[in-house]
This record gives sequence, C-alpha cells and structure tokens, in this order.
Amino acid sequence: MKIAIFGQYYQNDTRPIIKDIFLFFNNNQVELVIEAEFLTKLYEHEILKKEYKTFQSYADLDSSFDLMISIGGDGTILRAATFVRNSGIPILGINAGRLGFLAKVQKENIDVFLQLVLEKRYTISERTLLQLECQPSNASFSEINFAMNEVSVSRKDTTSMITIDTDLNGEYLTSYWADGLIIATPTGSTGYSLSCGGPVLTPDVKSWVITPIAPHNLNARPLVIPDTTEIRLRVSGREEQYMVSLDSRIATLNRNEELIIRKNPFSIKMVEIPEESFLKTLRNKLLWGEDKRN
Repeated sequence: MKIAIFGQYYQNDTRPIIKDIFLFFNNNQVELVIEAEFLTKLYEHEILKKEYKTFQSYADLDSSFDLMISIGGDGTILRAATFVRNSGIPILGINAGRLGFLAKVQKENIDVFLQLVLEKRYTISERTLLQLECQPSNASFSEINFAMNEVSVSRKDTTSMITIDTDLNGEYLTSYWADGLIIATPTGSTGYSLSCGGPVLTPDVKSWVITPIAPHNLNARPLVIPDTTEIRLRVSGREEQYMVSLDSRIATLNRNEELIIRKNPFSIKMVEIPEESFLKTLRNKLLWGEDKRN
C-alpha cells in the first residue's frame, strides 16, 4: 500500500497523533510519501528522524497512491483537496482539531481505524465541488478554481452592506442586500453556511445552498437549489472592490467582475469508516449530544 500524508502541526496537540500514525504504518510496511513542508516541520520538532520521499504539488501525485491521509481538522482536508484535485486519490481525515465533519478518525481510535484502512474495509463518499469562473477572468483563480465547502462573496474595506444581484440558470432571482452571500455544497453546509442560519444537507444530496450573510432584506432566507444550476452573481456597493473566497483561498475582485458558479467536472473522494458515519458525527457534535443508547 502506498499512502500520501499531508498535515498541520499544532505544537503538542498533534505530536502523539503523528507518532502513532507513522509507527502503525511503518510496522505494517506501508510506503509513505510526505508533503515536503509538513515533513520539514516534523524534522524540526524531532518527531521523525527517518528519511521519507516527498511530494510538493498536485503533479507529484498519481494513480499509484491508494489514498491520502490528512492530519488536522476540516480546514486541513480542504487544503489536501487542492493537492488531490482530479487524480481520484481518496482522502482520509484524522481529526486533530475540535469540531470535524470531514476528519472522521478520532485520535482515541487511531490504531483500530487504521487497521480497517489497511484491510480496505471502508467505503468512498463522492463530494461534489463548486467551480468558479470570473468575467472578465481573474488570475487569482486561474489554477485552483474549485471549492469543496463554499464560494462566498463579502464586503471589503467598508461597514456598508453590498448588493448581490443573483441569477439562476439565466433567470433573475433577487438582489441580496447583505454583508455577503454563501454558495455552499452539501459538504460545506455544516460550515460557514450553517453559522449563518443555513440548513444541514447530507453529503449525498444533489443540491447547493444559497445563504445570505446578515441580510437587511427581512424576507431573505437560505435557499436550496439543484446542483445542476448555474449561478451568476453581480456585486455593487459603495466601494470599488469586494472579496471572494473559495474555501480558505481569498481574492479581491472589482465591482465590474461577474461571478459564474456551477458544478465542477470532477469530485473529491472521501474515505468513510463504517463506525464514523455522517449521522453519528451530526448527532454527537452538533445536534443532540453524545449517543445515550447502550
């Protein structure tokens, strides 16, 4: 088995997790290839001493990899997806953060779940992505123009609200007068959109969520639409520029630039461990607290 590893180092929080992961895979003769910057950090903190092969970009990954392991929180997985892209390599998230919907393996159960991975006793969840196009084109999103969680627009350098004219499949929907607007995938429905009052979608739902950020329109509510919808946004306001983010990647656009959002041609594969389902995560971390059943 050949595994790529990408992660974030958070002082002592991740040290024992990282040691357990490498010990397990080395004991089972798994070939490990580590993201170069992450490996440098591990050497600096003397967590690892053995030499490993490295990867630095999407171009270094191919079909010879069985999967990628992401060590950190959900944000780390979003960054891991920019390495994987359309290679088809599944991602397994090991949660070293707090609230994780994508990072399924908890630090208390690492050995048990990694054994399931070794035996390939897992399933794959296909996560749809949003694709962003700017007219006129913007160099900020020329290479990585997709988002796993959400595309959001928001005000910049002002306390004034912005107006976001919104068309769906060429038909005018409304003009949101708000601090911003979020277009979220089912994966992203438990993130920023949820914090702004949006609904939770299960990962297999073929829909997007449009969620306004602090809208002044009293009748503006989150809207669920099919993921085959083409969305066009035009932003106006007192300032000449506004902000656009694709997950954690942020750029500044001018008012005359139109955004076109549609379904991305490829998806991201997430490794699902049977004992750590989406509904269990939802139940334990968000809605009803820990499972009280015997």
